[in-house]
Amino acid sequence: MYKKFKEHLEKELTDIKEAGLYKNERIIESPQGPEIEVANNNGEVLNFCANNYLGLADDSRLIEAAKKAMDTRGYGMASVRFICGTQDLHKELEKAISDYFKTEDTILYAACFDANGGLFEPLFTEEDAIISDSLNHASIIDGVRLCKAKRFRYKNADMEDLERCLKESKDCRFRIIATDGVFSMDGNVAPMDKICELAEKYDALVMVDESHSAGVVGATGHGVAEKFDCYGKIDIFTGTLGKAFGGAMGGFTTGRKEIIDMLRQRSRPYLFSNSVTPSIVGASIEMMNILKESNELHDRLVENVKYFKDKMTEAGFDIKPTESAICAVMLYDAKLSQDFAAEMQKEGVYVTGFYYPVVPKGEARIRVQLCAAHTKEQLDKAIAAFIKVGKKLGVIK
Repeated sequence: MYKKFKEHLEKELTDIKEAGLYKNERIIESPQGPEIEVANNNGEVLNFCANNYLGLADDSRLIEAAKKAMDTRGYGMASVRFICGTQDLHKELEKAISDYFKTEDTILYAACFDANGGLFEPLFTEEDAIISDSLNHASIIDGVRLCKAKRFRYKNADMEDLERCLKESKDCRFRIIATDGVFSMDGNVAPMDKICELAEKYDALVMVDESHSAGVVGATGHGVAEKFDCYGKIDIFTGTLGKAFGGAMGGFTTGRKEIIDMLRQRSRPYLFSNSVTPSIVGASIEMMNILKESNELHDRLVENVKYFKDKMTEAGFDIKPTESAICAVMLYDAKLSQDFAAEMQKEGVYVTGFYYPVVPKGEARIRVQLCAAHTKEQLDKAIAAFIKVGKKLGVIK
C-alpha cells in the first residue's frame, strides 16, 4: 500500500516545490540571539526573525537558573501533573504568572498550542458560541474545532462585524469572544478596550492569546490589559514561555479561578501531557524576577522597533501598521519573498519569507521581528541590506 501513498506524497511535494512554497529549514549552530551562526554560511548572520523579543533566550541568569533547577529538581518529571508531576516550582511559576497578569490562578501547559487546544472543549457545549477573529492563530482555530459550540467569525479587529456576530448569537447560553492580542503575521494589536465594551454590552466572556503581546505591548510590556486598561474585564489569557519570556517551551492559561480549576479537571492536553520540565520552570521563575526588577529590556525593544520602522518606511518599503515588535515588509509574491530572504542571508541578515498557507494568497512578506538585544549598528546593517536587496529585486527604487 505504501508504494501508492509514497507516489502520492512525492507528487504533492513536487507540486509544493514547483509553486515555490517548499519550506527549507536552515540549521543554526549557536545559541539563539541577535547574532547566530548558520550552517554553511561562513560566519555569523544578524537574526531578525526570532520571537526572542526581550533578548532573553541566551540570558546567563536564565541559564544558571535552569541548571540550578536541574541540580535540585532533576531533568524531567516523567508524569502528568495530577499523578506525580507537580513540584513546588510549578506552583511558584503559576503564581508568578498570575501576579504578572493580575489574575486569580494559572495552569501550565507544554505549549500555548496545547493551552488553546485544551481551552474551549472543557468549558462550552453545543448550547454555547465561540466568536473568533478571522486572523486568530492556528492553535485557537484548532481548539475551537475540538469544541461543539457554535462558531462565529468576525473580520480582523472589525468591531462592527464583531457586534454582528454577538447579535446573531444572542440565543446561545454562553458566548466567548476569542482573539489574539497581537496578530502574528501583521503585527497589529487587537482593540481590547472596544472588545471588552461589546462583551459587557452583550454579556459575553473575553479570551485573549498574549503570545506575541506579553512582554511587548503596554507601557511596561505587560500586554493588552495594560495597554487598554482592561484588567478585570478579560476573563481568560493564554500565552507562551517560548517568545518574549525566555524562548524555551511551555504555555499557560491564566484567569478566573473557577475557569482554571475546571481546566485542571477536564483539559485534555493538561491531563494527558507530561509536566513542564524543572529546568524550564526554574528559568521562567527567574525570568519573572528579571522583569520585576526593571523595564529596561522593554524600553529598549520599543526604541528599536520605532527606529527600524521609521527608517524602513523612509526607504520606501510597504510595512503594515504595527504597535508590536513585528514589522511585516510586504512583497505580495511568494517566490519573491523566498528570493528576498535568500539575498538577505548573502548580506549577512537572517530573515524568512512567509507565504500561503501561513498568510493568505497574494499577501507574501518578510516578517521582521525586533529584539531588545539588537544594537543600533545591527539595525543599521539590516536596514542597509533591505535597501540593497530591495533595489536589486525591484521592490523599491
